[in-house]
This record gives sequence, C-alpha cells and structure tokens, in this order.
Amino acid sequence: MRTSAHTDFEELLAILDLRKVDGDGGTETFFGAHPSKNPIRTFGGQMMAQAFVAGSRTVPANLPPSALNFHFIAGGDPAQDLEFTVVRLRDERRFANRRVDVTQNGVLLGTALISYLAGGRGLEHNISAPEVPEPEGLPKIDELLVGYEETVPLFVEASRPIEWRYTNDPAWIMRDKGAKLDHNRVWMTTEGPMPDDPVLHCAAMVYSSDTTILDSIITTHGLSWGHDRIFAVSIDHSVWFHRPVRFDEWVLYSTTSPVASDSTGLGTGHFFNRDGQIVATVVQEGIVKHFPSRK
Repeated sequence: MRTSAHTDFEELLAILDLRKVDGDGGTETFFGAHPSKNPIRTFGGQMMAQAFVAGSRTVPANLPPSALNFHFIAGGDPAQDLEFTVVRLRDERRFANRRVDVTQNGVLLGTALISYLAGGRGLEHNISAPEVPEPEGLPKIDELLVGYEETVPLFVEASRPIEWRYTNDPAWIMRDKGAKLDHNRVWMTTEGPMPDDPVLHCAAMVYSSDTTILDSIITTHGLSWGHDRIFAVSIDHSVWFHRPVRFDEWVLYSTTSPVASDSTGLGTGHFFNRDGQIVATVVQEGIVKHFPSRK
C-alpha cells in the first residue's frame, strides 16, 4: 500500500504512522506502508525507522530509547505493506526491551532489538564536533546534483524528506576532481516541522542514519556511486541514543570508515546537535564490492 500524502516529507510522516492491530498480551502487531518513491527493495532506513516506532509505541513515554540493533535478512517489496511484530522481552520501572520482527507474507526481512532506559543524571563527556561551515550557507542537495543527472539517476529520483547540506564535496563531485576523502559530514534536518513527539524525531534520525553511513568506504578509495561499478548492501545497523534530539532542527552527521576487508566495510558516525553535543552514535556493516572496469 502506498501513502496518499503529497510531499516527500508528508509521506515520511505518513509511513511512520503505523496501523496497530490486536495483540495477544506478549506481542503486538503493526503495519507500515511505503512512500510513492522507492528503490527496487524497501529502503533499509525506512524499515528500521518503522520498526523503531512499532517498538516505541509499546513502552511508556517516560522511557527514552537507549539502543537499536537491526539485522537485515531479506529485501522488502515496496508494493506491499510491512508487518511489524513486537515481542515484549522485559518491562521494568526504568528499563524495557523489545524485539521487532519485520515480515512480508510470512518471510522474515529483518529483526530489531531495542532497549529503553531512564538512567537519570550521571557522568558526562563528549568528543568535540568537527569544525565545519554552518548549514545555512551551504548548497542544497538539488544544486549538487545538477549536471550529474545521468551519473547518479537514483539519487536524483529518490525521495528526499530530509534536507542535506554537505560540508564537503559529495562522492560524485569528489570523484570528478580525482580526490579521496576519509570522512563525510552532512548537515541534516526534516523538510518541514515535526510533531512534538520524541519517538518521531528519533525515528527520523534512524531513517537518516542509513543514508551516507557507507559513503566513506568508497570515498576513502576515491570512488563514487554512479561513476564506478559498486555493489553495496547493508548487513546490520546499530544506533545508540545519547541525548534527546529535535530532527526538525539542523543536526550534523559525521561519518568515517575504520576498516574494509573481505568485501565488507564498516561505517561509523555521530550525530551532533548545534551545541556540539553527540545525540547518537551509528555503526553499520555492509557488503561493498567494487568491480573495476576492464581496460
């Protein structure tokens, strides 16, 4: 089922508004739709964000998320709704744990383990945010795609509910310059105001965490999507939530790749708010294969 919303941002809010069906006490089931613009398989960020919402709708509002660990098993069909089965693993006054299984027609597509924790005040420290230009003076993603419509058509045609402002050249421009880059830093925010619901703000961040996380694997080698023959698919993805976030305000997503080997690579990243505080940490493992052109 597709949404009936109009803009990409409205469609993001619509697909995060899951439909709940009756549960049996130990489990609860939700259904989630797809937007009108989709890749061949369900976008992993969408699947994780919807799973996060499903799990979070079964815990008290005073329990913020602590961590999400998602394992991708099979690709989803964008022509069909996703089914999210939430299993209650633990419920305490300050702790909760949920497992969310994502299926279509009885086929398991992925599994999320989500923990919730109200820890209270304690020790605090924070690595420094990288020094980057402020987002207001940077070009929008549409401007950076001009002239590259045939190089990266999937990016041009993709749904963009999140506004991106690159602080460095994106991969396709970097490649044209013959450069390499061991990091990627992108300011992100939703394309419109969000409801005052912490679950939705975190879900938008989870959705966005699956966008540029693997880029540093290829830019470290001076490669780019579109220019080079690259196959990439996510294996597993983790997000640790450190502080509350408003994702309709600018947040910096700073990512690097510490290692690539055996046709897999690791992407790591932090989301920083405008005060320079880390609001979330992300790690994703993916299969990344490069097929050099034959000369």
